[in-house]
Amino acid sequence: MDISVVVPLYNEEESIAELHAWIKRVMDENNFSYEVIFCNDGSTDHSWDVIEELSAKYPEVHGIKFRRNYGKSPALFCGFERAEGDVVITMDADLQDSPDEIPELYKMIMDDGYDLVSGYKMNRRQGDPLSKTIPTKLFNATARKVSGIHNLHDFNCGLKAYRKDVVKSIEVYGEMHRYIPYLAKNAGFTKIGEKRVHHQARQHGVSKFMGWNRFVNGYLDLMSLWFISTFGRKPMHVFGFLGSIMFLIGLIAAIVVGAYKLIGLYNGNNPGLVTDSPYFYISLTTMLIGTQLFLAGFLGDMISRNSSERNNYQISKVI
Repeated sequence: MDISVVVPLYNEEESIAELHAWIKRVMDENNFSYEVIFCNDGSTDHSWDVIEELSAKYPEVHGIKFRRNYGKSPALFCGFERAEGDVVITMDADLQDSPDEIPELYKMIMDDGYDLVSGYKMNRRQGDPLSKTIPTKLFNATARKVSGIHNLHDFNCGLKAYRKDVVKSIEVYGEMHRYIPYLAKNAGFTKIGEKRVHHQARQHGVSKFMGWNRFVNGYLDLMSLWFISTFGRKPMHVFGFLGSIMFLIGLIAAIVVGAYKLIGLYNGNNPGLVTDSPYFYISLTTMLIGTQLFLAGFLGDMISRNSSERNNYQISKVI
């Protein structure tokens, strides 16, 4: 199979049939063998009914239905698991991503040798500067800096193309869909390109992802991904180092306090007990925190990235 199109969606019943017709026209014009996997992320409208109707009529249409809303990343993860095409294309279901871009994206993967190609919506509607434009620019600038992928300008674009090996080698969880290029890079797929794509105006409903909350979560996810990719397999390197530093600082401080008391006693003064000094308790607390961090490093080494429940999603139906 040439192409798998993975479409995560939530309450997009008005757009699904139109999107499929558009994808089908492009695929037929280019003689691609393909499948379309609609990942219904717990929609409360009639989105799943539309998917079932399309699947009954068109054999290339497949569907995954979550019992509840998990998020875009789980939807993509389950879609990636079932994708069989040599090239996997992801796009949103709101008709803002153009299927007309698929042939060129396919060519960049198969002919130009890219592992991953990310869309760049240069003509994206700007919106409110405080709630959308400025946070978006800051988010993308930070993502480029942290990830080291300096040629990408729009990490959050839903229209992307992947070599099949890429989606089978990465684990998308939580809200990490924004950082799939970073995940791919960490997995060893370093030929990452960008394509300028056309941005369509939303035709039905309103965006499901708006406001500052998604940008705050985006930064937190980015820091989490950076930490996991840097120290995920060697947590002792960070916790052990910090713990050792704090323990040494506390130990030196305790020695200084004790030495000060001994010098005062030697000079005939009455310096009092070591425990009379608040610095003694500060140094003791520092040593205890250092010891806890050191032990956290040991525990982290034993349990790091071994959670069997991370991608356990309840799916009620699969077509």
